Amino acid sequence: MACPPAAPVTQQICSSHVSLHPEPEELREAAQCLVVDADGKKIPFRALYEEQKAIVVFVRNFLCYTCKEYVEDLAKVPKRFLEDANVRLIVIGQSSHHHIKPFCSLTGYTHEMYVDPQREIYKTLGMKRGEGNKTPGTPVQSPHVKSNMLLGSIRSTWRAMTGPAFDFQGDPAQQGGTLILGPGNEIHFLHLDKHRLDHAPINAVLQLAGVKTVNFTKKSQIIDI
Repeated sequence: MACPPAAPVTQQICSSHVSLHPEPEELREAAQCLVVDADGKKIPFRALYEEQKAIVVFVRNFLCYTCKEYVEDLAKVPKRFLEDANVRLIVIGQSSHHHIKPFCSLTGYTHEMYVDPQREIYKTLGMKRGEGNKTPGTPVQSPHVKSNMLLGSIRSTWRAMTGPAFDFQGDPAQQGGTLILGPGNEIHFLHLDKHRLDHAPINAVLQLAGVKTVNFTKKSQIIDI
């Protein structure tokens, strides 16, 4: 289903108790777009949050080392924390659906994952392409990214070259974002990444969604590529 691009969404909503009424036009258009699961089944984007609050994380691409390490930390969120809060945790990429299972295996991620292969939702919600200017004097290191740019880029390229299907698993210039949506047209939080390290801190997002936070300071398992 083709969704015409809309003007960028600029609202940054900082409270889990704040929602927009009526539903913004951008989200209304995105809701009709389709996402694809690991088995190739297509479902409307709205179905992910219509009946239940959902944290929805859009990643740049599955080869991006910053996305890999961010999702590795998302994988540490216990299912019981989400169940206790009645919240879904969803990652959406922009590759073919064939890459979902390998990426979940690589990162240890066991929550929900879908793809938007034509980037229709990315475009409709105004997620940017290219690296934005970093604000002077502000840190640019994501708390969830452990690799430096050189090493991370080398590893990403190696995975692309040695994968079963040599591709970049999405547009390398596409940025992602994080939303807390639902149930229905409730919008609790929106963050559009300006650059590859501009991730919304996971514990801040969990807290806004009413989910118990996670101790990420524990030594994490190193997953070799």
